[in-house]
Amino acid sequence: MFDYILFDLDGTLTDPKEGITKSVQYALADFGIEEKNLDKLEVFIGPPLKESFIEFYNFNEQDALKAVDKYRERFVVTGIFENKIYEGIPELLNKLHEKGCRISIASSKPTVLVERILDYFDIAKYFDYVVGSELDGRRTKKEEVVEEALRQMVPQNVDRRNVAMIGDRKFDIEGARAFGLTGIAVSYGYAPEGELEAAGADYIVGSIEELENALLKDN
Repeated sequence: MFDYILFDLDGTLTDPKEGITKSVQYALADFGIEEKNLDKLEVFIGPPLKESFIEFYNFNEQDALKAVDKYRERFVVTGIFENKIYEGIPELLNKLHEKGCRISIASSKPTVLVERILDYFDIAKYFDYVVGSELDGRRTKKEEVVEEALRQMVPQNVDRRNVAMIGDRKFDIEGARAFGLTGIAVSYGYAPEGELEAAGADYIVGSIEELENALLKDN
């Protein structure tokens, strides 16, 4: 059993597709780009927003920052609540909490927004720490988020293999590997086919039930 557990948020605990993709759609429209296919915008779920606008729509850095501001204009009012918690997640978090596990969020989403989402779904009570990025663009890389979560929660003498990082994208697994953590990937999220295997996940689970077994089973 893992005594220390870091969770990604989007695509791992909740399904944020509607809110994120519609907010990206809204931001693109401000630049005269009409994107009707929300499925195409799933690539924005997981990685930092600024880098995604640059990578997928060839924005320069200045326009990418403007697009992030436009995205948040819609997201903080509407998109944040266009979200669904995966069935079984509250029960899993409760079991981990009752077992005495120390639990943290490690998300590239701004901390203030993460906290609103956790409150909205009434699961904030299960987390000892909430670590996200900053609204000014600091700490957006997953490695930076993981490093801060470890600093806050995990004593230095703890074997890092006994710390689990759980997420649905390669960024989460790369964050785990950077610090020698056990990387557990969930395939029910938004990773393209083959991404989690290529990233080197220690375990890949396909359901909340399998995730519970991976976390609570005597390893």
